[in-house]
Amino acid sequence: MDVWNRMKAEGVTIRVRGQVQGVGFRPFIWQLAREFGLRGRVWNDPEGVGIEVAGPGTDAFIAAISARAPGLSRIDAVEVAAFAGALPEGFEIAESRGKGAQTRVTPDAATCPDCAAEIRGAGRRGGYAFTNCTHCGPRFTILRGLPYDRAQTTMAAFPMCADCLSEYRDPADRRFHAQPVACPACGPRLWLEVGGQERPGDPVAQAALRLKAGEVLAVKGLGGFHLACDAANATAVARLRDRKHRPSKPLALMGRAADLARVAVLGDADLALLHDPAAPVVLVPSRGVLPDGVAPGMATLGVMLPYTPLHHLLCDAFGGPLVMTSGNLSGEPQVVGNDEARKKLGGFADAFLCHDRDIARRLDDSVERATPPMVLRRARGRVPGTLPLPPGFGGAGQVLALGGQMKGAICLVKNGQALLGHHLGDLDDALCAEEFGKAVADYTALFDHRAEVVAVDAHPGYRATQAGRAMGLPLVEVFHHHAHLASCLAENGWPLEGGPVAGIVLDGTGLGPDGTIWGGEVLLGDYLGFERHAALRPAPLPGGDRAARDPWRNALMRLDQAGLTDWADELFGGRPLDTVRQAAARGINAPQSSSAGRLFDAFAAVLGLCADAQTYEGEAAMRLEAMAGGAGQGLPFAVSGGLIDPAPLWAEVRRAIRRGEPRGLLAWRFHAGLAAAFAGVARDLVLRGAARAVVLSGGCFQNPLLHDLTVQALGDVPVLTHRVTPANDGGLALGQAVIAAARGLRGAERN
Repeated sequence: MDVWNRMKAEGVTIRVRGQVQGVGFRPFIWQLAREFGLRGRVWNDPEGVGIEVAGPGTDAFIAAISARAPGLSRIDAVEVAAFAGALPEGFEIAESRGKGAQTRVTPDAATCPDCAAEIRGAGRRGGYAFTNCTHCGPRFTILRGLPYDRAQTTMAAFPMCADCLSEYRDPADRRFHAQPVACPACGPRLWLEVGGQERPGDPVAQAALRLKAGEVLAVKGLGGFHLACDAANATAVARLRDRKHRPSKPLALMGRAADLARVAVLGDADLALLHDPAAPVVLVPSRGVLPDGVAPGMATLGVMLPYTPLHHLLCDAFGGPLVMTSGNLSGEPQVVGNDEARKKLGGFADAFLCHDRDIARRLDDSVERATPPMVLRRARGRVPGTLPLPPGFGGAGQVLALGGQMKGAICLVKNGQALLGHHLGDLDDALCAEEFGKAVADYTALFDHRAEVVAVDAHPGYRATQAGRAMGLPLVEVFHHHAHLASCLAENGWPLEGGPVAGIVLDGTGLGPDGTIWGGEVLLGDYLGFERHAALRPAPLPGGDRAARDPWRNALMRLDQAGLTDWADELFGGRPLDTVRQAAARGINAPQSSSAGRLFDAFAAVLGLCADAQTYEGEAAMRLEAMAGGAGQGLPFAVSGGLIDPAPLWAEVRRAIRRGEPRGLLAWRFHAGLAAAFAGVARDLVLRGAARAVVLSGGCFQNPLLHDLTVQALGDVPVLTHRVTPANDGGLALGQAVIAAARGLRGAERN
């Protein structure tokens, strides 16, 4: 008998690593072992799933583990070794072993078809808002520790009744070892309250009636509260906006697929993404039938399907699309607790739809686009999913990266994986900064992470940077736009020795090595370093941060720079132009910046969009993209000596407006001209052999028109883009993490 046959007869140990807890993996292994006539055991532990098994069907069993794994699982490795210990006569699911975490944790998953049908049926879970099974339901939002067992979740407060326990123990049941299993007899409870008083009767039916009457409701979901109202009721939408002090930022919608199809254009890719277990908010073209107040000035809507039984029941009872926006004070984190909701949302909501299952961590809804594929906000349903480190990063130490100031997110590197955390908001807000600190403690404890180095943005004023410096660990400072480039490289698996790339990095602002504010760059570099090959011609940001809020300030600087002072006076008369000009000329609170984001603001202001103020980040650029239509010659930029100068476009725009050219066409031509200018520089680097590919990163590439026009202008050169991590600052921590890991590996080699 050869060694392998002897191992099979005596037994093997199998270690399965990856996203294998909370996905029904142990019952899957149990059923597989019975199918192949094997004896042994399976268990959860900090490293994933362990299996000890023996029998003649071992080969087929091992092959089937990867080939037939549960849909929510993600297998990183299946490792096999000899085992000579005692095994049971049959096959059993053993108790979990150990504490801590080497394994991946499963994100929350939308209600599966079986559970959705069950809550609409006449059985004991008919109408039950907390129905779930091994294929769906809460995971990360209820998890307090690993291994993933009920006692380590917020469901520990709800002991299973005899019926649920029977299902939980039955290998033939889809609830076999489903940790959040519950029913009306033993699980969480739902109620509707008004003025702090619980109302008798069916809470979902009452909630639907109130929504139909135009009221605003606070609804407790998976990762926090939403504020909901009738999306077709202009008065209700206006009431919600007024109460929340959110004058124009688009509001997300929730509805059944048929409801959404009546208000939005849903392609096959959109429908596939909407039905993904992550159930993100998906940006899709609007049909223009809803009140303008839902998404003022936008050509798209953010829509999502119901992703919990409660949402399914509410949408069924209401019968149309609902506004479903984060329940929070403007700029603050989403509310998660019932008492917190009563205190903070009492002025917003006419009634509260509450339940008594605690939320372990607050998670906003993920926001994504199907065409072109991109993630704008990485949160519920996507975290804590991990990315494998690219080739060449084997042996990388444990790194903690803390991201930037806007769209905060952290990243952990451990065991060859990078875990990019969830969206934490803008750290300018004190409560968001507090949530950032909690997230660092939460992730490092949950995943048993022991950072050897901390990576931060080079800007000394960022709260995340200051937090990193206070940790007392070796510190790696990473320049903002280098981190953008590296994050796209890492997502695309670009090897450590893959060679240099040309990075087109377009965003709002970030500190550059020369001490100025960057934002429109062509970088030549890799994980270990970079040089600035070209940049948008700098212009002052008069008023500093005010320039990001008042687009006319940026337009004034760009028009003056182009020698069109008279046109600036004509367009923006009545504003303090002379005062701003004088301050800029003296360099008083007017830092020089190459920001592409501020150029978008300037162009939008010239076309009459948001000239006086933006009420949310990126509003002017988003309205400009929504306005763009038609096709024509891109507006001219001058490219010479490492500068990409927009000065020539302004005279052409002035002439075009005077001859009556549609402003939508001018908006399109601006996008095309910007794309062509930057693409031409990057493409040349590849064609000359200085770079091996082009990377597109930075928040401006959330704009699908700019993204597509840039890809087209690059032609046949290799292009790397963001698809599963944000191009905006939500992806910075990933870039920081791999840069720090690369430096650590190079340092180890030198030593």
